This record gives sequence, C-alpha cells and structure tokens, in this order.
Amino acid sequence: MLRILSGIKPSGTLHIGNYLGMIRPMVESQERGLLFCFIANLHSLTTLFDGPRMAQNTLNALIDMMALGIDPQRSVFWLQSDVPEVAELTWYLGNVTPVGLLERCHAYKDAQAKGVPANHGLFSYPVLMAADILLYQSNIVPVGRDQKQHVEVTRDIAVKFNSAYGEVFTLPEPEIAESVAVIPGVDGQKMSKSYGNTVEIFGEEKAVRKRIMSIVTDPTPVEAPKDPDKSVIYSIYKLFVDESRAQAMAERFRAGGYGYGEAKKELFEAVWGYFEPFRRRRSELADNLDYVNEVRKTGADKAREVASATLKRVREAVGVICS
Repeated sequence: MLRILSGIKPSGTLHIGNYLGMIRPMVESQERGLLFCFIANLHSLTTLFDGPRMAQNTLNALIDMMALGIDPQRSVFWLQSDVPEVAELTWYLGNVTPVGLLERCHAYKDAQAKGVPANHGLFSYPVLMAADILLYQSNIVPVGRDQKQHVEVTRDIAVKFNSAYGEVFTLPEPEIAESVAVIPGVDGQKMSKSYGNTVEIFGEEKAVRKRIMSIVTDPTPVEAPKDPDKSVIYSIYKLFVDESRAQAMAERFRAGGYGYGEAKKELFEAVWGYFEPFRRRRSELADNLDYVNEVRKTGADKAREVASATLKRVREAVGVICS
C-alpha cells in the first residue's frame, strides 16, 4: 500500500494557509493510501524554549488536527516524541550526511540571515526530518514548494546510506499541489505567522472578520471593472467554494460595480461557514482529553511497530547488532 507521510510543527495557532497548503491535502491523502501523520514537536525545540507553552501548543495541535479531519481509524497519527526510534535513526543518518549539504539548506541560511542564533538542532534539522520520513519507508511526502528541498535532502541522505550499507530505505518523492502552492496573506505576501499576515482557523468570529476586512487592495473605484486574478480576495475565496460560486465572483469583479468591501464580506462568509463543522468538532475534543490521549497512545504504538522494523534493519546494516 502507498505510504504517505506528513507532519506539522506545534508552533502556535493554525491559519488557513496551513490548512490549504498542508492539512487539507493531508486529510485527502487518507483516501488513497496509508497516511502517517505526526505532530513534529521535537522540531519545534530548535526555536521554542518555553516548556509550558510547548506543552500547550502540542496539545492544541493534537486536537486541531483531529478536528480538521485526521481520522485515527484510517491513518497512523502520533506525537513525534512518543517514538524514540526517530532520535536513534537521526544519529545513524547524521554519520553519512555531509556538512556541506546541511549548510546549503534554505531554512538554515534564512535563519542566519534573520539573525536567529545558530544551534546544532537548527543546523541538523534536515537530518531529523529525514529520519521522520525514512523511518516509515514513506513513498510520498506532500509539501509546500518552500519545503521541497527538505525531501530532496532526505533522498540524498537515503542514497548515501543505501550506497554505504545496502538498500535499506525507500526513496521518497515530494508531492506539491500546484493549485495551493502559495497561499496569499492579508498583505499579499505568502501567508505566514512570521509576516503577521494570517487568518486563524479557530479564531473568534469578530477577530476573523476584522482580519479578512483588512486585506490590502488597490485603489480601483467600485464602479470600475477589476481583474479577479490579481485579487488576494478572489485568490483565497476560490479555494473555499465550488467552481460555480468562484466563477460568479470572478464575473462580478470583471463587470464593475462590485467593491472590494463587498467581496471581503463574501470571503468572510465563505471561510467562516467552511470551518463551522470543524469548530464544533474541536470543541467536542477539547472537552474529552481522555479520548485525545488515548488516540495519541494508540497512534504511537502503531508508529513504533513500523519504526522498530526499519530500525532493526538499520542496526544490522551498520553493525551495532552482532549476529
């Protein structure tokens, strides 16, 4: 069966860019193969040094992902730190990973450019990510365009390991959904918490409305025709509605007499209505943490069964197990 792997860092409040770019494709993956989905809390430790906040973010992420459609009956869903095999594999992979390969990684170079203090975790982040992917013999890794390099690095590391020790690892392929490769934020840039331009998934109604109404637009007057393909409003709207509703908005833009304020109101109604069932589900899960923790434990047990089998092969290959 096709194995699809994806993870998400518990780095704070989820926004609609996270959902469209990663979470919705992840949920849809449950229909075409076995999805391995994890909360990447170990990755967050490279930049977050607040234990209580880390714990709360992690719990929120578990609840959020289940609320948004990750089904523990159809997928393997776990917390990264509950599978210690990933740390051991990271060490084995680190010993075949060239320093130059890590120095060329965009995430590390970007962090340096932004003045983020360099630490070993930040530098070796791609090795841990490679361990996440290779431990489960993943075939497909859905990623955003800006994350494609991490899968390419994983392939490079796997090739080096396989060349040294034999064919142990499956070589994964990155998968990018072109239609949602880049989600614009309220300022027109890529939606990102670091830019402060996001729209929260589970925010309060008033706050979400205010955020959407703040989307930057050009000074074209209400009566003038407008190009929908150049509008942030339309770019987001068409990702939440069916084709007929998207086409109807596009026609109103082109016809003129349709203001950006009215378009923003339509966008808010579409986004708010879309996430209504997810908000209800999240509330139910938050009131039943025993169930959430049961899902976490069961998922970790399933993940460890697969991880242990891979790690046994790795140990035998590198010679730390003597027969």
